[in-house]
Amino acid sequence: MTIEIVDEHVGRVRYTVSELAAIAPRRFPVQERVSGVTGNAFDWPAWYEAWLQAQQAEPGRPPTRLEVEGADEFQAGIPWGELKEALVLFEQEDGSPLTKGYPIRLYVPGGSSECLNVKSVVRMRILYDEEAAVKSSTYGFKNTISPEQLLKPRS
Repeated sequence: MTIEIVDEHVGRVRYTVSELAAIAPRRFPVQERVSGVTGNAFDWPAWYEAWLQAQQAEPGRPPTRLEVEGADEFQAGIPWGELKEALVLFEQEDGSPLTKGYPIRLYVPGGSSECLNVKSVVRMRILYDEEAAVKSSTYGFKNTISPEQLLKPRS
């Protein structure tokens, strides 16, 4: 499985978990920032800076928001300013793939949202839109079904 990174200055790129983690300048035990969780992680802001350098991209302005999507269609949007301590959990302590939250999991310690982690992340969109900067954190499922739709008889 791959993770898609979408950035208006770089375009769309896909990485395996190991390729994504290899870009990170430093990897560390997730317990350094999130108690009660085990595994290995990398710092999201440091990853982003290293990634920009590797892509030889200069956006000209800082990002305003990160939108992530899970394999289960759960989505979250986080203002960039809240990502200072964000990290990506990418493997278990022994180096094997995640068993819960595969392929990667995003944690946002200290964020304003009640949703401080997103499991099974398959897409990350980096936004530079000033309108996106003023939005607060958002989260929820892409497709929702109303009670009426659930109760509607089948034809």
